[in-house]
Amino acid sequence: QVQLVESGGGSVQAGGSLIVSCALSGATYSFICAAWFRQIPGKEREGIATVNLRGGSTYWHDAVKGRFTISEDTAGNTMYLHMNDLKPEDTAMYYCAAGTFACSGVVPEDRFYHWGQGTQVSVSS
Repeated sequence: QVQLVESGGGSVQAGGSLIVSCALSGATYSFICAAWFRQIPGKEREGIATVNLRGGSTYWHDAVKGRFTISEDTAGNTMYLHMNDLKPEDTAMYYCAAGTFACSGVVPEDRFYHWGQGTQVSVSS
């Protein structure tokens, strides 16, 4: 059974940093596309990053480009979203997602069937 389990996040002051982890289990070898989404209170969920796990460039939403990065552990079973220079407007529930399709650029959320449970990130001014 495929599972994505998130951890990390939390609360930080503006300018600080946080890391959110997304541990993949099950048929992880089948995943090709990974993504991070966030849902700001009162708004729809939006994609902030998409990465093709077989190589290729990473797509970043303009709102986080240059401040957020993605890394993986050596086994490729855990993804990390590194969030730096956080701003109050980054306050949101953050979700990881994975798919068995090749991807680049913006990918609609309805293409993903496998999701993490979400983790809260709160940034105070």
